[in-house]
Amino acid sequence: MWLGYLEHYLKVCFPRFLREKLWNYKDDLCVTGAACLAEATGDTRWIRYIRDSGHWLLGADGRLVNWKEEEHNIDKISFGRTLLTLWRLTGDTRYKAAADHVYGQLAHHPRTETGNFWHKDIYPDQVWLDGLYMAMPFYAQVLTDTGAGEALWEDIIEQFQNAHRLLWDEDLGLCVHGCDVSRKADWADPATGRSASVWLRAEGWYLMALADVYELARERTGRADELAALLKEGLEGIWPYQDRRTKMFYQVVDQPGLPGNYPETSGSAMIAYALMKGARLGILDGRYGRKGSEVLDGICATYLKKEDGTWHLHGICASAGLGVGPDPHNQKDRTGKPDYYVREARMMDNQHGAAACMMAVSEQIRQGRR
Repeated sequence: MWLGYLEHYLKVCFPRFLREKLWNYKDDLCVTGAACLAEATGDTRWIRYIRDSGHWLLGADGRLVNWKEEEHNIDKISFGRTLLTLWRLTGDTRYKAAADHVYGQLAHHPRTETGNFWHKDIYPDQVWLDGLYMAMPFYAQVLTDTGAGEALWEDIIEQFQNAHRLLWDEDLGLCVHGCDVSRKADWADPATGRSASVWLRAEGWYLMALADVYELARERTGRADELAALLKEGLEGIWPYQDRRTKMFYQVVDQPGLPGNYPETSGSAMIAYALMKGARLGILDGRYGRKGSEVLDGICATYLKKEDGTWHLHGICASAGLGVGPDPHNQKDRTGKPDYYVREARMMDNQHGAAACMMAVSEQIRQGRR
């Protein structure tokens, strides 16, 4: 069921999104998902969808689409991951040159006083969990490819550790969505700078970033075990909040009784991926891998529906953030409070959900459970 839906998605839905909107990080997530499926299955059919997407990101002249250096937008650093994938698949040096250009952006990306990349120019001095996934796996992949020394790996480890210090809520065993280190944002707690709520997909971004970076770091830095410890802590922290009926997790993780709250697909799939990958990498024991598979099966039973002869994936939060967003039509009320997250629109077949499921399905295949 999953593989049929995901192939249809990459064949039909993904190209439609690429035609309708300029390249963005959600498209990178789809490329990563397709690459995971290709590696897990050994089936090259998934590769063609990656190859076909390349011209939407990079023109014949080598120009990156939707790239504005002056934005200092951490979301767009994720373009580099797709560019490296395309370069390896095609050998086209334009992709490698563009990836090098994206990596170069990190050298002058603004940082908070804690040393973390800030989210973007319109969100100065802010660290969001989302940004760890946008930057760190690509950063780590470049260090792996170039054989970089310990100092740069130290930068990655410290950014994770600083984000944890800024965002971890010891009482909940969870991270809040973001922190304004300057404490100037309307949504920021005046004492801590933290946002008010635990958003599921933010937890997912964080845990996936830890799993993916650890996989690269474990052979290259003596501090890799710090990432493993953070991943284990995060997964053990979120597990008590699992919904026993659907086996998923709620949009506002720690408040299942909040009016309008619901089990959300993309974040649940990210947790499933992190659980299964963490078990595969030996950070967690095997029962956590089985738990991850259980979460993915719960998503399938709850939200993968056949309608008019076609499978569709439901229960996906379309978007969420902190502070006034770039879209003036629907992103003026991003307060970071629990009621805000449940008001955000849900979107069938949204890339966040479908791509995260690609990644989780890939890990389930590696477990031999599919």
